[in-house]
Amino acid sequence: MFELLRPLDKFAAGKQVSVRIDPDLVDHPRTRRSFRGIRWILAAEVLIGVAAVVISVVLTLQGVTVPWAVWFRSVVVLGITATLYYFATRGAEGYYWGYSRLRLFSRIFPIVTLVIATIPGLYPLWMTIEQILFSLLLIGIGDILTTDHMRAAFPRPSRSVPAEPTEDGR
Repeated sequence: MFELLRPLDKFAAGKQVSVRIDPDLVDHPRTRRSFRGIRWILAAEVLIGVAAVVISVVLTLQGVTVPWAVWFRSVVVLGITATLYYFATRGAEGYYWGYSRLRLFSRIFPIVTLVIATIPGLYPLWMTIEQILFSLLLIGIGDILTTDHMRAAFPRPSRSVPAEPTEDGR
């Protein structure tokens, strides 16, 4: 499946597509343990997303009207989680961009999700609970990514500084 997502690397990474951390840091036990924990959290996210779809299907089969927002949210959560898993995989391979995108989204998505969950009447109670769980798990990922070890292992790449002009102005 990830081979299908490889063309997204350039789009998701931009200029940092080839920036990788030191191989020793990729293989460091704390780095590997961190990404293993992140993958487990994302697996829990997938289970929560699948559970939301199953609940929606069961309710629909029982004749309950499931709002379009619930269906939309359920599908989007699974898509987001797949994308985050891909970022985690690329980060675990040492790509700075995978780490940084995962760190960014683990900060943004919980806020967005919790704000949307507070809109009265948009979601049934069970979906609101699902959103809170989704947010808490993402916050956990963000905590792992901001440990001292992970921030040291994935330093922000320096920007390339333009060369000083020579005496003849070039």
